[in-house]
Amino acid sequence: MAQRIIVDPITRIEGHLRIEVEVDNNNVITDAWSSITLWRGIETILKGRDPRDAGLMVQRFCGVCTYSHYEASILACEDAFGVRPPANARLVRNLINASQYLYDHVMHFYHLHGLDWVDIVSALSADPAKAVALARQYSDNPYNCSESGYKAVQTRLKKFVESGRLGPFANAYWGNPSFKMSPEANLIVVSHYLDALSVSKIGAQMMAIFGGKNPHPQSLVVGGVTCVMDTLDASRIGEYKFRFNEVRDFVERAYLPDVLLAASFYKDEGIKGIGCGVKNYMAYGGFPLDDGWNTTLLPRGIVKNGDISKVFPLDENKITEEVTHSWYKGTDALHPYDGKTEPEYTGYDAKGNVKGDEKYTWSKAPRYDGEPYEVGPLARFIIGYAQGHKEIKALVDSTLKATGLPVTALFSTLGRTAARALETKLIADNTERWIGELIENIKGGDTRTWTRCDVPDQGQGRGMTEVPRGALGHWIKIKNKVIENYQAVVPSTWNSSPRDKAGKRGPYEQALIGTKLANVEQPLEIIRTIHSFDPCMACAVHIIDPKTDKVRKFKVL
Repeated sequence: MAQRIIVDPITRIEGHLRIEVEVDNNNVITDAWSSITLWRGIETILKGRDPRDAGLMVQRFCGVCTYSHYEASILACEDAFGVRPPANARLVRNLINASQYLYDHVMHFYHLHGLDWVDIVSALSADPAKAVALARQYSDNPYNCSESGYKAVQTRLKKFVESGRLGPFANAYWGNPSFKMSPEANLIVVSHYLDALSVSKIGAQMMAIFGGKNPHPQSLVVGGVTCVMDTLDASRIGEYKFRFNEVRDFVERAYLPDVLLAASFYKDEGIKGIGCGVKNYMAYGGFPLDDGWNTTLLPRGIVKNGDISKVFPLDENKITEEVTHSWYKGTDALHPYDGKTEPEYTGYDAKGNVKGDEKYTWSKAPRYDGEPYEVGPLARFIIGYAQGHKEIKALVDSTLKATGLPVTALFSTLGRTAARALETKLIADNTERWIGELIENIKGGDTRTWTRCDVPDQGQGRGMTEVPRGALGHWIKIKNKVIENYQAVVPSTWNSSPRDKAGKRGPYEQALIGTKLANVEQPLEIIRTIHSFDPCMACAVHIIDPKTDKVRKFKVL
C-alpha cells in the first residue's frame, strides 16, 4: 500500500517549498508533487510605473538573487528602448554578476546543500591525521589543511553537540544510511563549511565595490552603469581583484576538491542516474563577450531527451506559461508578453494533501514547445558540452577522468551538484580576463559608461540571461511611457513547475520518481535531490504572506 510523505518546508533559504510524494512498499517514490506555498505579486505592482524604475523593484523578488533580477529588468528595458550599453558598462556588469555567481555557488554547496551529503556528527570520530592525508589526495595544496586545524574544528563541533544547541546543524538526519562519506571526508568538508562563511562575505564585498551595496546593488541604469568613479579608479579595481583572488583561491583549493571527494563516495548514484529528471535542458546565454551580445561565455540552446549529439537553437516564441495546476485564473498557455498573474487559491484537501488532479501550487508551469525543461548549471554544462564549448568540455572531461565516471553520470543529482562547482571555476577563470579588458579600455582613453536613451511611447522588450540558478527572463510591455504588462519567468519556476494540462511533471517532480528512501522517517534523498537544483521560492512567487506562522512541518502518512 502506498504511503504519502510530505516535507514542508524543504528549503533552507528564500521561501517555502513543500514536496509531497507517494512511496511503494519498497520505499521507492512512485509519484511526486512540488508545491510553492506563498503568493506571487510584484509583477502586478509594476503596472503603470516608469520602466526605468522596474529594475530596483524586481530585485526585491528575492534577498539572494538581487542582481540577477536587476540586470534582467535593465536588459528588458534596453531591448524595448533599442539601446546598448558601452563596453565598460558591459564589463562592469560582468564583474558584478561574476561576484554573484562566485559567492552564490560557494554558499549553495556548503551552507544550503552540502549537509545533504555530509554527516556532521560523523566528523567527531575522524582521525585528523588521516583527514590531512585524504585532503592531499584531491589537492596539491588543500585549503586550511592541518591536524591542528581539523582538531580545532572537532572541538567547536563537540561544543555544539554537548550544548544541545546545534544551530545551523540542527534538524538533520545524522546517521542516515544514505550518508556515505567517511568520518575524515566529513571533517574536511565541515572545516570548509566554516571557512566558506567568510569567503561568501568576501564575494559580497566584491559586488558592493561596483554595485554600491549588497545584497541590493544600485548602480545599473538603462543604457549602462552609474559607478563611474569606481570604474575609473585603479584602486577600486584593485580592491575588487584582491577580493576576487581570495575567493578564487578557495574555489580551487577547497570547493572543487571537496566535490571530487564527495563524488568518490557517491559514484554509484551518478552511475545509476539518481535524481535525473526530465532530461530536457535549456539555456539563454549569459556573460556577453562583445557589445552586441553575439557571443556569450555561458551557452544558449536546447538539448532534448538527454541527447548530447544535438543542440537545437532557442526559439523564444515557443516559451509559454500555463496554470492548469497553479493557483491562478486561466486555462491558456500564454507567452510571457501576454502573461497574467491573477490569483485563485483553492488549497489542499481535508487531510492536507494535494487535491489529486487539481491546483496545488503558486508556481506557474513554464513550458518550451509544450515540454518541461530543466535550467541551471547542469543545463548550461550539458548544452555547452554538446556544443563543444572548449572550456566547458575541458572541465567536464577532466572531472570525468578524475572520478572514473561516464558522461551519462551528468544526468543525476551528483552531476547537477558537480556542474555548479565546475561552473564556478569557469566564471573565476574568465573574471580576471574581464578585469584586464576594463583596465585596457580605460588606459586607451575609453571612459564611457552610459548610452543616452529615452522611454519610448510604446514598445516591448525582453531581458534573457543566465543567473546562478538558471535561465532568467523578464518581459516588459510599454504603453504611454509606462509599464502596461510585466512578467518574469525565473529559474525556480522552470524547475519547480507543477504538472501541465497534459499531465507532464516538472523537473523537481520528475527527478524524484524512482528514488528509493533508506528510511521514510528521514527522507534525506528527497532533500538532497531538490536542494541540488538550488531552489529559490521567493524568486518564483515574489512575495510572502505575513500571516503565515508555520516554520516547519513534516509528516508521514
